[in-house]
Amino acid sequence: MGRAVTVATCALNQWALDFEGNLERIVRSIGIAKSKGARYRLGPELEICGYGCSDHYYESDTLLHSFQVLEKLLESPATQDIICDVGMPVLHRNVRYNCRVIFLNKKILLIRPKISLANAGNYRELRWFTPWSKARHVEEYYLPRIIQEVTGQETVPFGDAVLATKDTCLGAEICEELWAPNSPHIEMGLDGVEIFTNSSGSHHVLRKAHARVDLVNSATAKNGGIYLLANQKGCDGDRLYYDGCAMISMNGETVAQGSQFSLDDVEVLVATLDLEDVRSYRAEISSRNLAASKVNPYPRVKVNFALSCPDDVVCPTCVPIQWRHHSPEEEISLGPACWLWDYLRRSKQAGFLLPLSGGIDSSATACIVYSMCHQVCLAVKNGNADVLADARRIVNDETYTPEDPREFCKRVFTTCYMASENSSQDTCNRAKLLAEQIGSYHINLNIDGAVKAVVGIFRVVTGRNPRFSVCGGSSRESLALQNVQARIRMVLAYLFAQLTLWARGMPGGLLVLGSANVDESLRGYLTKYDCSSADINPIGGISKTDLKNFIQYCIETFQLTALRSIMSAPPTAELEPLVDGQVAQTDEADMGMTYAELSVCGKLRKIAKAGPYSMFCKLIHLWKEICTPREVASKVKHFFRMYSINRHKMTTLTPSYHAENYSPDDNRFDLRPFLYNTSWSWQFRCIDQQVNAL
Repeated sequence: MGRAVTVATCALNQWALDFEGNLERIVRSIGIAKSKGARYRLGPELEICGYGCSDHYYESDTLLHSFQVLEKLLESPATQDIICDVGMPVLHRNVRYNCRVIFLNKKILLIRPKISLANAGNYRELRWFTPWSKARHVEEYYLPRIIQEVTGQETVPFGDAVLATKDTCLGAEICEELWAPNSPHIEMGLDGVEIFTNSSGSHHVLRKAHARVDLVNSATAKNGGIYLLANQKGCDGDRLYYDGCAMISMNGETVAQGSQFSLDDVEVLVATLDLEDVRSYRAEISSRNLAASKVNPYPRVKVNFALSCPDDVVCPTCVPIQWRHHSPEEEISLGPACWLWDYLRRSKQAGFLLPLSGGIDSSATACIVYSMCHQVCLAVKNGNADVLADARRIVNDETYTPEDPREFCKRVFTTCYMASENSSQDTCNRAKLLAEQIGSYHINLNIDGAVKAVVGIFRVVTGRNPRFSVCGGSSRESLALQNVQARIRMVLAYLFAQLTLWARGMPGGLLVLGSANVDESLRGYLTKYDCSSADINPIGGISKTDLKNFIQYCIETFQLTALRSIMSAPPTAELEPLVDGQVAQTDEADMGMTYAELSVCGKLRKIAKAGPYSMFCKLIHLWKEICTPREVASKVKHFFRMYSINRHKMTTLTPSYHAENYSPDDNRFDLRPFLYNTSWSWQFRCIDQQVNAL
């Protein structure tokens, strides 16, 4: 009958410019798809070169090596008798496009350029690519000679077209086009396309997965059809973690779901679906059929190939499933852990070092590393040979097999409590107990000697002796003395990261982990070049509120009872002298705002695009039960004053896992000046006028 089609999509852990590794993972995914009976295989966006090449897209080498990989794919026996849909950059008439190259049996069927480019937030596609603006138009593309020699083709179709096989019709979308208000699948579906494909480079943000799933399902709910989504997964070289979630949907319902977080470099989903289910679903939607009768047709590339078998009556077809979403706490536990693992193995380092203060932020970071160790042991237990090989190389033992997360943690994770005369015994004990429970190699040291030596140099040169404010000093003196302690800790962290393993008779060095949360970065509540300065920061894009919930999750999931006392203690930097042996300094008192208030202000500033006046106008309603308009005005002014004074710190912010859409990351996500007029005189005057009117 030719009704049941078997199709495959995948999530691949590609790495920018790793052409060798990317080729191997693509070939492996095609082999898995074929072994499961698939006749069509879809891969992620720009999978040949890796999505995150950034300005390397300008280089002719990137185009050359992409075509060299395509040549290998065309020649590979693995790609025979299956339609392969791969992503790569293509230069057409001296214009660079983000393309899908679709081929079958050493013949390129179509090169389909991206129509809608992603250019918001972390995405800068318009910097490197040009959108294809000729709707339903196809041109001739002259193939490079290395490809002509394999395919025997001089030119191939290039443009906005669809594929017509013997049994169905397929149309491609690329990532952002699904999110666009005029998605191509709408018109393609009206023109009779039954299978839609989407190759994505979509990164993780907390609580985002449901939006992607809803978009895919809604794409076929109104119009009928089969929708395949492929996505990049893992860390491909920067702050983003691409979270897989490959999926297949039909007529508005999910029929296959891939994992959002895993250490598998290659994950393939295969589904067998009945085309007659699509046709009968569409047949009774009269509004769709009326619109279809007036649609402008797409150019069709005829393909002498079928996605179904002639005798398919005995083929079982897939049925709808319920999508299982992770909670935000699970996302924090898994996403940054997978990102850390990719960074560790690809940087070829021997582990991590974390300054562990006994507070919530550094403890949350330690828990994420512990979660990573859990994921590694689980992957090895499930037979993941890649993870086993990476683990053995990291610990420098070819016979080692990670089975116990605590034991593996001891090998790859060093924690260090750096005490001073201002540190309490409580935080020291909390750090030590947590280190014991997760299994890290723990170091206790005292920084007072180094601090006194540095301050002593200043005293000798100037003849002045700075004092803390509780001892009669000015706020400037007190802040300088606090900053010296914080910066000494950064210097010692890097010293121990480089030499701890050497001192233990082991090879390699450690990556230093930072642990400043997104709210502290936004407010600038950190010392420039203190322990927030590190190699990478897994919690730099996560709010304090979410971190507290994550700590509670770890207490319940990993039975880390040491976290209970950490949760109940007020957050403190412990940089000012103790009073009667007790901590007198707290973060929220220092900041002049609660973490909850900071989070609200951060979301309004970035997500709602609110300046001082707009934020005030929104907050007088949002906080009307707890603040007067004058109090709201005071908080808004304080937030913007401190944000602008400290914005320069974002220029040196440690590369952080991107998890929140109000991140102040200055690299490319949140582009702002770092030298402000911090009086905000005009803006604050507008607020004052409104307060007086109220």
